[in-house]
Amino acid sequence: MTDQKEKANTFREAVIDDLPEIWNIIQQAIQRRKEEGSNQWQDGYPNPEVITHDIEHKQGYVLTEGETVIGYTAVLINDEPEYERLEGEWITNDDFVVFHRVAISENHLGKGYAKKMMTSIEAYALDKKIYSIKADTNHDNEPMKRIFETLGYQFCGRVYFRGSPRNAFEKVLK
Repeated sequence: MTDQKEKANTFREAVIDDLPEIWNIIQQAIQRRKEEGSNQWQDGYPNPEVITHDIEHKQGYVLTEGETVIGYTAVLINDEPEYERLEGEWITNDDFVVFHRVAISENHLGKGYAKKMMTSIEAYALDKKIYSIKADTNHDNEPMKRIFETLGYQFCGRVYFRGSPRNAFEKVLK
């Protein structure tokens, strides 16, 4: 049964028809962060316009189970200006993949899907012959920080988005 479920998961580029499912997942994540007492995603970001922009620029990706969207992230290459102002030091200065806006459906939390999404991002990077992945999260996003630790990301310092400090991480792929 588990093997069938794993085979049913697909990481693919999002299409505009996915927007309602993606936005529902993002809204769940915004509410979850609020209930956890975090200020992350409590300022009107992300919003449907941001997600639409991701999709239109072929940067939005979904994790599906069968035909159902169960997770969302934005994946970009060498495209995060705030990372140039890192308070700290990156491990590498080569090309990198960066991901933002990781969110998993409420119905699929705690089942390893965020890790599955992140390993899919690693495969995406390797396919493009890029060996560095950079990402950030709010200082109080303990679940994401645990995933970074589990997957071998290293803390590199702090970056700021909309005036808020974020912990920055990098993983060098071998």
